[in-house]
Amino acid sequence: MSQWKQIQQLEIKYLEQVDYLYDDNFPMDIRQVLANWIESQDWDTAANYESMATVLLRNLLSQLERHCSQELNFLQRHNLKIINQQLQRKYKDNPQLMAGVISTCLREERRIISTACMQEQGPLEKSMQNSEAMERQKNMDNRVAVIRSSVQMMDQAVKYLEDMQDDFDFRFKTLQSRDPVERNTKVMEQEVIRLQEMLNRLDFKRKEILSKMRDVIKEIELLMGSQLNPELMDWRRRQQIACIGGPLLTSLDQLQSWFTLMAQSLFQIKRQLDKLGELILKVTYESDPIPLQKPQMEEQVKFLIYHLIKSSLVVEKQPCMPTHPQKPLIIKTGVQFSTKVSISLFSKCSVFRLLVKLPEVDYQLKIKTTFDKDLPPGRVNRQFFILTNNTKVMDFEESSNGCLTVDFRHLNGEIKYKEINFLQQLKEKKVINGTKGNEGLLSVTEELHTLSFEANFSIQGISIDLETCSLPLVVISNVSQLPGGWASVMWYNLLTNEPRNMGFFGSPPRASWNQLSEVLGWQFFTFTGRGLNKEQLNMLGEKLLGQQVSHSDCQVSWSKFCKENILGKPFSFWMWLDSILELIKKHLLPIWNDNYIMGFVSKETERALLKDQEPGTFLLRFSESHLGGITFTWVEHNDNGEAKFISVEPYTKNRLSALPFADIIRNYKVMVDGVVPENPLKFLYPDIPKDEAFGRHYNSQQNKVFPYIPSMLVPMSTLDSTLPLCSSPEPPMTPGMFDMLNQQLRPFEIETAMNSPYPE
Repeated sequence: MSQWKQIQQLEIKYLEQVDYLYDDNFPMDIRQVLANWIESQDWDTAANYESMATVLLRNLLSQLERHCSQELNFLQRHNLKIINQQLQRKYKDNPQLMAGVISTCLREERRIISTACMQEQGPLEKSMQNSEAMERQKNMDNRVAVIRSSVQMMDQAVKYLEDMQDDFDFRFKTLQSRDPVERNTKVMEQEVIRLQEMLNRLDFKRKEILSKMRDVIKEIELLMGSQLNPELMDWRRRQQIACIGGPLLTSLDQLQSWFTLMAQSLFQIKRQLDKLGELILKVTYESDPIPLQKPQMEEQVKFLIYHLIKSSLVVEKQPCMPTHPQKPLIIKTGVQFSTKVSISLFSKCSVFRLLVKLPEVDYQLKIKTTFDKDLPPGRVNRQFFILTNNTKVMDFEESSNGCLTVDFRHLNGEIKYKEINFLQQLKEKKVINGTKGNEGLLSVTEELHTLSFEANFSIQGISIDLETCSLPLVVISNVSQLPGGWASVMWYNLLTNEPRNMGFFGSPPRASWNQLSEVLGWQFFTFTGRGLNKEQLNMLGEKLLGQQVSHSDCQVSWSKFCKENILGKPFSFWMWLDSILELIKKHLLPIWNDNYIMGFVSKETERALLKDQEPGTFLLRFSESHLGGITFTWVEHNDNGEAKFISVEPYTKNRLSALPFADIIRNYKVMVDGVVPENPLKFLYPDIPKDEAFGRHYNSQQNKVFPYIPSMLVPMSTLDSTLPLCSSPEPPMTPGMFDMLNQQLRPFEIETAMNSPYPE
């Protein structure tokens, strides 16, 4: 069943999550009509290669045109043509951006399907998608709608007041133009009484309008403080979670709608106050409420406009290197920007957005970037600067619902750094309960930096200074620092929502295992397409925290997670886990996504699972002693029925570069006491025939090792049946053993890769 069909069968609460994924960048109509074709393309790879992305964009538009020509529904055909034109305009100069958008949508769909199947969410994901948040948003929608309605009604009221005043003004001036002789007549007295009544009604109406206006301004102020600002903070928190692999519930459309409607209301009230100011130039009187109340209300409206717009500048997508799109907030020194090729340090994804659609604005709004602006002295031991132009102009982007955006992928420049001479490494003293703790050194990957963005503009007499900043960044100088940098990004965004806590790693807080395990599961889902189940996470908990009844309440320190080595090993827990992620992504992805790699299972559990199985039953697990290694263990039985388990030396990325893992399993042979070699691997645990599990991943083309004789790599182990279980590795094959093997096998089956049973 296709992924899109699986999506359509989900419950409504999961379909609401799917709604977050699709907007003008990738309309759901396209996902629907081209579902099978879209799922058959490699968008992940295309997002990193412009030539491939260009071909896919051309093919997508071609597929869409073909579907349009065959579509019988006139309205649908019209909509698809419009979408086709929009996609061409949006992505013709940046096809990689389109590939990245589609890749993200497909990945998030898989996450939603996975969550629906598991029927269980972690604490962070639950907090992002709770029903209380939905209720708050509905309440916000209602309150904003009431405000807009009230402001519209005040427009009518001001117009009615103007008509009343014009009528009074006309009668008053008519009375003044009468002959003085007539002023003492009874008719004149009645006219004066009528004018006084009109003035009383006018005064009442002015007071009524000002009172309603004051109530609306107060409601806007309350709404901004109690709901709009918290919703913006919630969005920023959701963005943090999305940066470290969480659900992409980060659409700005809803926030932009609220900000814009509030701004429209405030500007409309400002115009209404200006109109009242015009009215008192024609008619005023003693104790007139307009000159008494208008100045204070104007200042209040300007204050609210200033702060509403000031808080509307956000970093829509955080800085990210294009070579590592799934690891944002890490920047490498010396990487150049280009106006044409999307390889900037801020990446194709560093977009800054003004949430308010402003009236009467010069859209040539310039944004200036500054590295580590106002950073306290001594906080970092490296200083950075951006070469060439660090200013960009915000553009009015029709495809983003009319908002102002700026994309720094076109910034020409290069980030450099210089060391402060007297500081080679930042040294901090940790303070615990008021006393000095152990002195600790911050590594390069624990040193946090920010990019700040500033602008200034005036609107209707209000001068506004705009400023926002990225989430804390890690700056590396070598790709070998990438795993440590990503650990820092995860830890920071998991445990704090402070935008600029630059001293975070001076005394980093602990994480609960519940929180950390959820984030680790996200890493596997983001980088491999499949998350971790409960059993796998439990094994990781044991690896990190030891055997316990429950790890739920356990706390994990930053040092234990990624700085201290695992007991008896030359690497930390995170380095071990990150190397496994890399191994899966580069060499094991199809088998992993087919759920054929048990992966995280202890040796004790492994033996318990295999001991009662058929001889030749095997399972695949990741090595606990090698960085980025995978091994397989199979079960055999002695004559007395006792089970014995044989494991092979782990295969690492270097060995898997020569031969695909599925072919290793297919061709693997063992020779015992000189007996004809055979493949001991029969069934993938629990009882799946080997060829049934891995057959579709076998390489149909034999590896050409020699130019004239066709040959095939045959992984082989030698095993002496007289040796005890888990013996040390055997010496290399002897000439006599090779002669015997040569008599039994054809030339192209001669083994060229020797492996010995490996007691892990």
